[in-house]
Amino acid sequence: MPGQARRRRRQDAGRRRSAARTAPDAGQWEVVLEPSDQAEVRAHLRRLRESGVDESLIRIDTLCRRPVELSTYRLSRFVGRAFRASDREISDH
Repeated sequence: MPGQARRRRRQDAGRRRSAARTAPDAGQWEVVLEPSDQAEVRAHLRRLRESGVDESLIRIDTLCRRPVELSTYRLSRFVGRAFRASDREISDH
């Protein structure tokens, strides 16, 4: 198909950029919410989107259990390193 290779390269580049932004040395995933109700996750996700949070830094994990009613969801947000060396020097004074 025409354009398929170009689209695949673009998608791969996007995945690499996302992986670099959320690398372990760049920060960590912080749990925001852990409900058992999917509607609650959707509502909180909608509020995050409305507040302008970058969607590529949000992760939803589904912790499946049997019966399905016992499944829980984990909404996490990537938090970058807050303190650099220069920040620590300033805060020590």
